Amino acid sequence: MPNPHTADHQGEFRQPNAARAVTVTAADLPLHCPMPGSALWSSHPRVYLPIDEMPPGPDGLRHAHCPYCGTEYAYKAD
Repeated sequence: MPNPHTADHQGEFRQPNAARAVTVTAADLPLHCPMPGSALWSSHPRVYLPIDEMPPGPDGLRHAHCPYCGTEYAYKAD
């Protein structure tokens, strides 16, 4: 039976793994997608992204793209 009060709180729920642009730091390395805290029940298999090996882009950030979900990661090397 569905929870009859769910419709009362729709604004309090966020879609799992809804972020499509994520800024990461050295603390997040080695980078993998999905990241910790993501809803794993609706996620894809973990894939490691070698963002620290990517060349810096014109904005000075290193970028990586998840091949499964399309999330874009940006990392500024120290």
